[in-house]
Amino acid sequence: MPRLGFSSALATQTPTLQVRVVARFPHDPNAFTQGLVIVDSELYEGTGGYGESVLRRVDLKTGRVLEQVELPDRWFGEGITDWQDELIQLTWRAGVGLRYDKATLAPRGRFSIRGEGWGLTHDGRHWIMSDGSAELRFLDPADGRELRRLRVMDGAKPVQRLNELEYVGGEVWANLWYEDRLVRIDPANGQVLGYIDLGGLWPDDQPRRHDQVLNGIAVDPQTGDLFVTGKRWPWLYHIEVIEGATD
Repeated sequence: MPRLGFSSALATQTPTLQVRVVARFPHDPNAFTQGLVIVDSELYEGTGGYGESVLRRVDLKTGRVLEQVELPDRWFGEGITDWQDELIQLTWRAGVGLRYDKATLAPRGRFSIRGEGWGLTHDGRHWIMSDGSAELRFLDPADGRELRRLRVMDGAKPVQRLNELEYVGGEVWANLWYEDRLVRIDPANGQVLGYIDLGGLWPDDQPRRHDQVLNGIAVDPQTGDLFVTGKRWPWLYHIEVIEGATD
């Protein structure tokens, strides 16, 4: 993987929204966060790393792990999403996606992935997957089969390194690997609608390791509350997008 610096610099004139922090909650500082989702007001997290990848149910306010299932050591966990009565988890380079019973986290089956798995969400009809490129893949939830791809463009420029995904109000929101901002994507045509600046979340007086990148977006569908975190971050943030506050 390339050595990239943290950045919230804007390379385009596309509008960028600001946020305010509503609350901050403890987060496992050892969790290499790859996926985050809220279902029925419960927080689920998928983590990565060979020999340390898990899918877990977490108490949102305390960060306490309530239940978890470990992946085999040979698999590197990636993005997660909910689907009906299941939770779905990608792996990075194993070519395997995993299905779990949402209530018990018991394994339900597998499906095949071509190439790398990164982020995952759904629009109510399809699973939507990223692979670290500028493309989103739309998958058939019945068997994980790829149906189509969508190239994400900011004007005429492809937006690379799409990572963790969340479907928010008819848009796909994505972390950009090694950047402190989210990108808002129109799932109909792949055009970037704007960015969300999260550059102020990490405290200036706290050291930050190179692997502690922003990654993890979850929206509570019952309340609309938005939560973000990062890989090995000690905090989970409840944030609010400030409409009309742009750079």
